[in-house]
Amino acid sequence: MRKRKVTYPVAKTATRQPRSAGATGDVRIFRSTVAEINLAALTVRTDISVGDRVRIGGDGLYSGEVAAVESLVSGAIPAALVVTEAGKRRRVRAVDLELIPRGREQAAVTADAEGLG
Repeated sequence: MRKRKVTYPVAKTATRQPRSAGATGDVRIFRSTVAEINLAALTVRTDISVGDRVRIGGDGLYSGEVAAVESLVSGAIPAALVVTEAGKRRRVRAVDLELIPRGREQAAVTADAEGLG
């Protein structure tokens, strides 16, 4: 008995149009599911030390609150352990901290109390 000839189906890519048809230059596609990485968070802040008063920036639970730096944490992303005026402890990225100058500490607290800050 003779062996039958094997037939394979046509490839699905055989009828596709070329990808770059009509595209000009560098076309960038932004996907909403991809996380954005803030490379500024990798830099080490030398202006913040233990005991300094800072304002927590960025997005999050304690955003905008005044806090005191309790300890500094080094690592891939530098951070600080801060204590808010309400007594809550929180680890915050160093890039999200705004240093409050020593002479303006009382003014910042007063502005927060009045709702101006």
